Amino acid sequence: MVARGEIARFWSLESLHMVSADGGTESSALVDDNGSEEDFSYEDLCQANPRYLQPGGEQLAINELIGDGSVVCAEALWDHVTMDDQELGFKAGDVIQVLEASNKDWWWGRNEDKEAWFPASFVRLRVNQEELLENSSGAHGEEPDEDAGHGHHRHSENKHQMRTNVIREIMNTERVYIKHLKDICEGYIRQCRKHTGMFTVAQLATIFGNIEDIYKFQRKFLKDLEKQYNKEEPHLSEIGSCFLQHQEGFAIYSEYCNNHPGACLELAQLMKQGKYRHFFEACRLLQQMIDIAIDGFLLTPVQKICKYPLQLAELLKYTTQEHSDYNNIKAAYEAMKNVACLINERKRKLESIDKIARWQVSIVGWEGLDILDRSSELIHSGELTKITKQGKSQQRTFFLFDHQLVSCKKDLLRRDMLYYKGRMDMDEMELVDLEDGRDKDWNLSVKNAFKLVSKSSDEVHLFCAKKQEDKARWLQACADERRRVQEDQEMGMEISENQKKLAMLNAQKAGQGKSKGKRLPPGPPHQGLVPQQQVFALAEPKRKPSLFWHTFNSSRLSGSESRRPCSS
Repeated sequence: MVARGEIARFWSLESLHMVSADGGTESSALVDDNGSEEDFSYEDLCQANPRYLQPGGEQLAINELIGDGSVVCAEALWDHVTMDDQELGFKAGDVIQVLEASNKDWWWGRNEDKEAWFPASFVRLRVNQEELLENSSGAHGEEPDEDAGHGHHRHSENKHQMRTNVIREIMNTERVYIKHLKDICEGYIRQCRKHTGMFTVAQLATIFGNIEDIYKFQRKFLKDLEKQYNKEEPHLSEIGSCFLQHQEGFAIYSEYCNNHPGACLELAQLMKQGKYRHFFEACRLLQQMIDIAIDGFLLTPVQKICKYPLQLAELLKYTTQEHSDYNNIKAAYEAMKNVACLINERKRKLESIDKIARWQVSIVGWEGLDILDRSSELIHSGELTKITKQGKSQQRTFFLFDHQLVSCKKDLLRRDMLYYKGRMDMDEMELVDLEDGRDKDWNLSVKNAFKLVSKSSDEVHLFCAKKQEDKARWLQACADERRRVQEDQEMGMEISENQKKLAMLNAQKAGQGKSKGKRLPPGPPHQGLVPQQQVFALAEPKRKPSLFWHTFNSSRLSGSESRRPCSS
């Protein structure tokens, strides 16, 4: 963090105060479109919702729950694409059991049958953690309550409380979000416009996009939410109609999210100069904003639009069909899910190309076109045995991308080193599932096998998986690859040539000075670069904790082994 004395030497903080036309200091109170001030202050929000605003507050609460033996679950805001065995990959909406949260950026968790690190900013904690505990205890065959009528009444009360919890979270996070938007508009944009010698109009348009329009829209949205919020009995609140009334307005997020990659690149260039780092820190201190860098604040709209469907899904879960808001909540969930889906898809693509580029640079003996010339996403990877017509078997590691399947061979001594062995054009291949037994075309006995057959030539490739489950995953992955290619074409989802070139350039820079063939970790790149992955600036932290620390804490986590993973 920049020291206050250093900022003061850059300029006087008092020079940043806004002065009105009559010479008086401009009030920092936020005035809505009807001329009335908002009825909540930053201090009120801090007192009412400390875990939303205070850095580390949520992390502390999680560790207390885990320490007490509670099952803590989080839902993925968006996909986490990874080629690193030490990272936990998941898709938007997946449920992850949080096992360790001592590091604020990377948490240790379980998804299905794997435990690994994952970026904390990719997930949203479930509001009703206590329900998971009740479900767990109820799954051990405990005796039912003797008083069935009393139990039903208690269940009804519990459901009301669950709905109350979700409603309150929606309201609280919305108020905090408005505070963050206000800080961006008043704390950053307004000050930047005063310093025309530092920022051009074009630069400000690139960095901040249409966030002022989002701020104006969200204030109206929150105003309508407040009208529908039942303070005395929150579970009776009917907020679904607000989302439906404003669903067209949420379209403005598309422009912001599309602009965001360019915003982060422009900001990264400015941040290379000390005077800009000092300027933005001075703005943050003057506005009394929480300790998050400007790129983190600019990420909040992207996170917010992806959080809405998760919140609405949980609200729908605790809204009975008899509730007057049920149909509206259900429709609102579908509407916001569609909005977030497009944004998540673009984010995943942008993240993927950096990791794919770094992966290619780490492969020894790469031949032909860059992988990014045709592909922008890793679909699946794993080991398969490739069999020739002569019956010779070759153990290979395969990487399935959109449009192509790449074959690599592991080094016998250094198993983290991969050698390029070829690729197949998936657009020209047809998948053929094989039954266990003798293949009549090749006159070979096969098990867990499938073929890729060329549509235009006699080229045929035969593969065998170790287990039936592995084969099933590959068959599903091949189907997913064809589906995603088609969806990308229908949605016009393309990554620009400049973005691809930049990803390859950064990957090559990251590889300079490394010994040939040394495989680079597919985690975040060096700080000196401007990777596409950083277009969602807080999306993935700079580095993961060492496995040493997980081992060091294993004694405290040992109790978690006996807990069952949470279900979605």
